[in-house]
Amino acid sequence: MMWIQHVDAIDLAFKGILIGVVASAPMGPVGVLTVKRTLNKGRWFGFVTGLGAALSDLLYALVTGLGMSFVMDFIEQPRNMYVLQLAGAAMLYFFGLITYKSNPEKSLRPSSIKKGNLMQNALTGFVVTLSNPLIVFLFVALYARFAFIVPGHPMEQSIGYLGIVVGALLWWYGLTYSINRVRNHFELRRVVWLNRTIGIVVMVVSIIGFYFTLRGKSLY
Repeated sequence: MMWIQHVDAIDLAFKGILIGVVASAPMGPVGVLTVKRTLNKGRWFGFVTGLGAALSDLLYALVTGLGMSFVMDFIEQPRNMYVLQLAGAAMLYFFGLITYKSNPEKSLRPSSIKKGNLMQNALTGFVVTLSNPLIVFLFVALYARFAFIVPGHPMEQSIGYLGIVVGALLWWYGLTYSINRVRNHFELRRVVWLNRTIGIVVMVVSIIGFYFTLRGKSLY
């Protein structure tokens, strides 16, 4: 029994990491802000901006998980879960399409030339992300697609939420590291192409998930 619980915890941790990466990867306003701060202020100022965004994502992830846990009796019905996973795949496709078409740089004010301290930069990353409550719908879609919510297993579920933070931080660490390495050659308009790549990947994954659900199979 302990071995089964241990496997469940690893499974949820892995799913959490994937969710954290997918939720963080689209280059919305906080992504562009992170890139700009990495270029203008230094790598760690960009990273702590992402850290603030990750903490805000965790807050929304917890709120979404709590809401879904109240309707698990409904979700656990095979027919309802089938419909929810199809809806989750459709929502992910729509999210990928929006990401593909977006150019957040146009709607973002120029970043301040003042460095501030790391805490201030993290706080603005948190606030910018918190100002977008639509992220809840993305978490609903991801939770449904990955069957992430498991009531009655608080320890394993907590590890899953920790995985979301780890996934988000891995993304922001990798992004700021890469941007810092090519800072002398990086052009901000490349963010559009990054969004297009991410959008295509998300749309392809959602289509595959939709197909497997229709066939009564699972990718996860």
